[in-house]
Amino acid sequence: MLIEKKLEQMGLRLPAVAAPAGLYVFTKRVGSLVYVSGQTPDINSELQFKGVVGEDMDIETAQKAAQLAGLNVLSVLKAELGDLDRVKSFVQVLGYVRCAKGFEDHPKVINGASQLFKDLWGQAGVATRMAIGTNELPEGSPVEILAVVEVE
Repeated sequence: MLIEKKLEQMGLRLPAVAAPAGLYVFTKRVGSLVYVSGQTPDINSELQFKGVVGEDMDIETAQKAAQLAGLNVLSVLKAELGDLDRVKSFVQVLGYVRCAKGFEDHPKVINGASQLFKDLWGQAGVATRMAIGTNELPEGSPVEILAVVEVE
């Protein structure tokens, strides 16, 4: 419960986990790895941020959206593991950014999620990473975050 205590001290809360929006599961465990399906910045299945980064959304707002998507990653991990303290390290983070043509700051946007993981787990929260730009994401979301974590 140390990780959840840190979240509380940061003034953050884990959103409730809703049902998947399609034919998939939120997590899949393979040995000591847990693969987390893409998470968008929603609460109770309602998108909290919508837009195109570099067009009608600035980087700072997109970082907040990425942080919320990261919190949703943690919510489904907690549902899988029962306790976020069972996460040993973040192995990989993949972030998609719905962005305007010519936008090149995808890594800055995805830092919103990566910084959250680092703040909670220190160096163990720093993963290999890819940040990719795209023209569309589900429901007009500005970001989608996937993760692979090592667990006890």
